[in-house]
Amino acid sequence: MKNVMWSGDLDGKIELDSIQNKSGLYGIGPQSFLTGEILINDGVSYLSKVTSDSTMSVERNFQVSAPFFVYTNVTEWKQIKLPQDIKDIKDVENFLSSMTTEQGTPFAFKLVGDISNAIIHIQNLPMGTKVSSPAEAHQGQTNYSLIDEKVEVIGFFSTKHQGVFTHHDSYLHMHLITKDLSKMGHLDEMEIANMTLFLPEGF
Repeated sequence: MKNVMWSGDLDGKIELDSIQNKSGLYGIGPQSFLTGEILINDGVSYLSKVTSDSTMSVERNFQVSAPFFVYTNVTEWKQIKLPQDIKDIKDVENFLSSMTTEQGTPFAFKLVGDISNAIIHIQNLPMGTKVSSPAEAHQGQTNYSLIDEKVEVIGFFSTKHQGVFTHHDSYLHMHLITKDLSKMGHLDEMEIANMTLFLPEGF
């Protein structure tokens, strides 16, 4: 991520269809040249792209590449009901941090259920744009507001990978997809209504 944001290293470093084991495969990252968002959810790859300020396209597509990407295989999950006082992304981060003192990192997780509202974004960098700072990298980024949606959030937690696959000020990187598969993007803000947390079995 640091190389993308500060050095303008935007071309593909991984072709998604080169990942051999797609059983229980989960992964997130931007599309090469920051022209979309990628989510692999249980072996299915989704690509979202901006079509207007208020609309997007979401398609199943493994023929894509990413300048940075985090992925893992999880075939068995355990469910944890989120406490009622966990309402936003920072609450989720703190809750996961409190559970991981002896577990080590990184790990994948899922949040499934209802959100009251959320903001997701899709990168949409104009072709040919030179990038040498996060502000330049986010030119063309389009934000979308979601209200009262059933969603699935795929996330990765690590205290050791800031600037690698999480931003410098967070231990989380998450992508959200709606249950009807019509909206997907990088998750920036979220107000939780009722969600269940899934952690890898044996965690």
